[in-house]
Amino acid sequence: MNEKNVQPLRTQAEIEEMKWALRRFGTERDRFLFVFGINTGLRVSDIVPLKVGDVRDKQHVIQREKKTGKPRRFFMNAKLREEIAEYTAGMGEEEYLFPSRKGTAPISTTQAYRVLTKAAAMLERDDIGTHTMRKTFGYHYYKRTKDVASLQTLFNHSAPSITLKYIGITDEEIEASLVDFSL
Repeated sequence: MNEKNVQPLRTQAEIEEMKWALRRFGTERDRFLFVFGINTGLRVSDIVPLKVGDVRDKQHVIQREKKTGKPRRFFMNAKLREEIAEYTAGMGEEEYLFPSRKGTAPISTTQAYRVLTKAAAMLERDDIGTHTMRKTFGYHYYKRTKDVASLQTLFNHSAPSITLKYIGITDEEIEASLVDFSL
């Protein structure tokens, strides 16, 4: 799994295109995986093992991160809870949110990567991978709040500079913010 130069989706239009491509060239499960990922900021390794009962009718979920082993509490806004209710209608509490078509396990992180890169290829993009979901969440959170400290905490990063680099806040964007700045 080569995570090349994976970027966040920086505009609402890019997000909508990706949702469309996932629905068109994948399944509703694939589209929902993307929607869930961009709205929670969780790593794909923390998303795929979730069960319906972990998220249905809940506003907060506490989960131990697979990568860091640290507990992470994440919030699900009203719109995401609506999406969850719609997507899980008719599913049992013990079913995986993202079931594999093979057997009784959830999809693998590799399968999640394949799903996203296939949809991206249909949009003629090669800068999308599993981290795109987390980076998209972070990018838009930062753009709306300018609160790098909270985002750093959400992502369990050790420094604000790591968080900004991760979400693709580039030198050009920093320079653009300084164009009209003077004291």
